[in-house]
Amino acid sequence: MTQKEKEQQEIDSELDKTTTSNDNVSKSHGEILKQQICEGQEVYKKSSVSILLSSFTAGLEIGFSYLLLATLLFFLQGKVAEDTAFKLLSLVYPMGFIMVIVGQSILFTEQTSLLTLPVLNKKQSLGNLLKLWGFVIVGNLLGGWAMAAILVWIGPKLHIFDAETVSKIAAHVTDYSFWVILVSAILAGWLMGLLSWVLSSSKDTISRIFIIYMITAVLSFAGLHHSIVGNVEVFAGLLVPASLSFGDYAQFQVVALLGNAIGGAVFVALLKYRAFVTNIKY
Repeated sequence: MTQKEKEQQEIDSELDKTTTSNDNVSKSHGEILKQQICEGQEVYKKSSVSILLSSFTAGLEIGFSYLLLATLLFFLQGKVAEDTAFKLLSLVYPMGFIMVIVGQSILFTEQTSLLTLPVLNKKQSLGNLLKLWGFVIVGNLLGGWAMAAILVWIGPKLHIFDAETVSKIAAHVTDYSFWVILVSAILAGWLMGLLSWVLSSSKDTISRIFIIYMITAVLSFAGLHHSIVGNVEVFAGLLVPASLSFGDYAQFQVVALLGNAIGGAVFVALLKYRAFVTNIKY
């Protein structure tokens, strides 16, 4: 047995020793890590069709956040200053996330760190991770495109928002340089990875909803870039005449996905895992 195999055996042994705490005791770092690895492994066991359908559903459901964003921004037009209106959008931004996460659909940013941990624990390969990320991203994007098309059509028909509102939201999201969007997306991915981590320590639905609301509201209030909600926001802008070009959309989407992936995989999965491993070694 090689040194690396011995080290991995020791890590697995320590994880096996962790037991689930009772309801009155907070979970330890090891217990949360073990649960995250197990949950990540369950996703790897699902069929490709199941993952695509679940992630497509998440892409549709996250669109309800956009519906509320556009409706509230249109409602506040002329009543408050525009910068104030954009800050107030954080009140409704979390709704789509609550639907997706409590409903157990697969959202890329919420699953990024979760799916990385089995790779760090040598239970899955990097190739499997990238393949799974690919399925989730494709499903999320397709669902977002479909929802954006529906909402851009129905919004003006219901008089709840107009094309100008769609353009304002898209411009608000994309009007930054490459590096600003990248770092912003890293911070957003970091927050979403922490969301997944913190949710593992909570069992009842009310607490989970509060945690989701709190973290995603912070993400919105700070104006951080989320690749899947942003997909709906920017693609909707692409559908409005003379608003955005496809190049604008593609550049935003690639940078936001990259940043979110780095934030969740590096700043949550890698650091949390290494903190546990380092404690065992030293």
